[in-house]
Amino acid sequence: MAKPLANAIRARWPGECPLCRRWCRDTLCADCRHRFDAPPPARCRTCALRLPTGATIARCGHCLRRPPPLDRCIAAQDYLFPWDRLLQAFKFQERLALAPVLADRLHQALDHEHARDPLRPPDLILPIPLSDSRLRERGYNQSQLIGQTLARRRQCRLCVHSLIRVRDTGHQARLSLAERRGNLRGAFAVVRPVRGLRVAVLDDVMTSGATVFEAAATLRRAGAAEVHAWTVARTPD
Repeated sequence: MAKPLANAIRARWPGECPLCRRWCRDTLCADCRHRFDAPPPARCRTCALRLPTGATIARCGHCLRRPPPLDRCIAAQDYLFPWDRLLQAFKFQERLALAPVLADRLHQALDHEHARDPLRPPDLILPIPLSDSRLRERGYNQSQLIGQTLARRRQCRLCVHSLIRVRDTGHQARLSLAERRGNLRGAFAVVRPVRGLRVAVLDDVMTSGATVFEAAATLRRAGAAEVHAWTVARTPD
């Protein structure tokens, strides 16, 4: 059976909650939604790392010493249980029905940030692109699938053809931060006009920030007026 048809059938019938294994109609059961629906913590304005409780500054020490090329960075969750488990299933096990759940978490985080400090909607949402080889291997771009739902929720335009990956950087998990930055240099290109536009770069997980920062720097050089980063989960420092 073709993957899109199989996923559509699974979405119409009850299944197991991926966290507690109870049967439910939605992707997550109501109990798990309630259990893990904690208020978002204060985060650094430009890299989304958690700030210490009671902090009065808007940026972390890393960003004060070396400001990233972002006007704003928003993360819905820390990359910890249960969201790490859901993201891994979505990304590596073809659990595509999880895309709306993950998009909804990010949508809620954006609403929360907007209530604290109003956000102007972006002209474009740009999912982080995969290399051709990675896209063939996986069969889908996980950030693009999240972006499709999120763009509808926020009434923004999703564009998958403005920012492209021109170099396959391979896996970065075992590289240091400096090595990741060097490995990603020149990995992206902008092939449609973004000059004067507000853009939001969308990724599923932000680990070191190297990928998002390189994409943002590329967009800055192409003339983007504002560059924000939106991510479902942020790996703790």
